[in-house]
Amino acid sequence: MSYAIEASGITHTFPDGQSPRVVLDSVDLRVAPGELVAIMGPSGSGKSTLLNIVAGLLEPEAGNVLVADTLLRSATTAERTILRRQAFGIVFQRNNLVDALTLEENVALPLELNGINPRIALKQARLILDDQGLGDVARLFPAQASGGQRQLTAVLAALSSKRHILLADEPTGALDTASGDEVMRLIRNHIDAGASGLLVTHSARDAAWADRVVYLQDGAISSDTGSSHSFGFPTSTQSSLSDFPTTDGTP
Repeated sequence: MSYAIEASGITHTFPDGQSPRVVLDSVDLRVAPGELVAIMGPSGSGKSTLLNIVAGLLEPEAGNVLVADTLLRSATTAERTILRRQAFGIVFQRNNLVDALTLEENVALPLELNGINPRIALKQARLILDDQGLGDVARLFPAQASGGQRQLTAVLAALSSKRHILLADEPTGALDTASGDEVMRLIRNHIDAGASGLLVTHSARDAAWADRVVYLQDGAISSDTGSSHSFGFPTSTQSSLSDFPTTDGTP
């Protein structure tokens, strides 16, 4: 079987006083195309570290990551940057918006990097924000928006270009329950359209949207639940956005 993400033997340590602390210890993780895997575990269990390694932002001390048919250990820094630009939609725990761009410009940026005309990309970004009730704040800069508005914009930016690998670190952490459910519905729709994803979360409610839940404990996988769909999807009081505007140049 061909996997969208294949991490093998991932080991990493961080300095901790006079001796290094093992954060990840020979972790193996595979994500199939069309699969969303939630990673759960206590603080310090290595969840975010594993996500950063899969994203090519951190190099493990041992092990290999094969993602989008690219072996990250063999890729140059420039090649990893291009890979993230072309294949990854990433949502960090603290939103990764560009402070000098408005919210709509932040959503338009991934579309432009995919080759969409800037004017058309901006128009599509406005539609995306309008559909999520953010039209009134679309021209605000991140510093002028609320934490929830910034985080929702970061999620929309990651999904807007339909990149086929999604990496999300606590994407609903700054949102209320209804907004968080809508974010997870958008993520689920993105995965069901053929993408693959890793979701780091402390929320069982968010994890219920995943196909599998992997638990990390002391840097190792302690359990893998298989399908979590038996828990049932949470309900949302908001309308679902099943598809974003097209990104093939169509206004």
